[in-house]
Amino acid sequence: MAKIHEVAKAAGVSISTVSYALSGKRPVAAETRRRIEAAVAELDYRPNAGARMLAGNRTHILAVTEPLRADTHAPTHMAFVLATAIAARRSDYDVLLLTDEQASAGMHRVAASGLVDGIIVLDVAPTDERVALSREIPTPTVFVGVPRDHEGLLCVDLDFERAADMAVEQLVAAGHRRIGLIGHAPPAYELSNFPPRVRDGFLAAAEARGARGEFAMLAGEGRSDLRARRAASGLLDSGVTALVLHCNDEAHNGVLEEIAARGMDIPGDVSVISVGSSFDTGGFATALSSVPLVPQESCDIAVELALQRIDGDDPAPGVRLIDPHFIDRGSVAPPRSVSE
Repeated sequence: MAKIHEVAKAAGVSISTVSYALSGKRPVAAETRRRIEAAVAELDYRPNAGARMLAGNRTHILAVTEPLRADTHAPTHMAFVLATAIAARRSDYDVLLLTDEQASAGMHRVAASGLVDGIIVLDVAPTDERVALSREIPTPTVFVGVPRDHEGLLCVDLDFERAADMAVEQLVAAGHRRIGLIGHAPPAYELSNFPPRVRDGFLAAAEARGARGEFAMLAGEGRSDLRARRAASGLLDSGVTALVLHCNDEAHNGVLEEIAARGMDIPGDVSVISVGSSFDTGGFATALSSVPLVPQESCDIAVELALQRIDGDDPAPGVRLIDPHFIDRGSVAPPRSVSE
């Protein structure tokens, strides 16, 4: 059976124009409609559920594509899935979770079958295979994350660069001039869009404020907390007086254990700020000030944009960045050399 993209190609128009002509949702020029109707007849195209959806018969389902890989930190990613489901239910929508590691396969499947009204894309990679697909399918798609190539896309995310800048701003204002960033494991900087944004924002903020920024990843094998201890040890040995943590909760615990094992005090001996954490940093052995990532904020906006597109009120493509905010839990103080 012919597909809608084949009709579009034969008629020399876009997929969306074919959809508009078949649904009557928007006016189409008479000559364009004639070419589409001729292509439909020639190819024996029969509109599927997706075309009926465009005519007004919605499924009231949003697909959420969240590829779960071996390195996925499930608690963080599932927090975004839950946040999307909560936002969708407010508008009487349900969600269909697509966890295929080959992320574009599930996305293509639901778009072709017309199972869903829209798609929310999570766990966005810098070079994400779902970008090209989103430009080909008629199903409204919104990304929670910012791929490198985002021209023409609708993207929502925390302003991670500003979040890193805000942490450095707090530490420099307290008098710190050597600041370390402990990030994720090396693969995260190829597979996810936000770790390199935090890293680059941190290094740029330190340089702009006349501070020395040093970056360490969770290198090697083994548990996150042990790798984080090694990273913290190297930075503290190098002379940093403050740490910015952009890593999972297990790694946060490892850093705090290393600081305690050295007989050091937070914030007296070393200041610590967590950036982009979706977990409660007030629940650690030492409560940590943070610039948090709140999944519900991003997902509320993403679902709203998707529903606008479904309703035909196409919002302008582009990146919607959420302003970060600083939560002070008392883990920042001047370095000893400044306070004494």
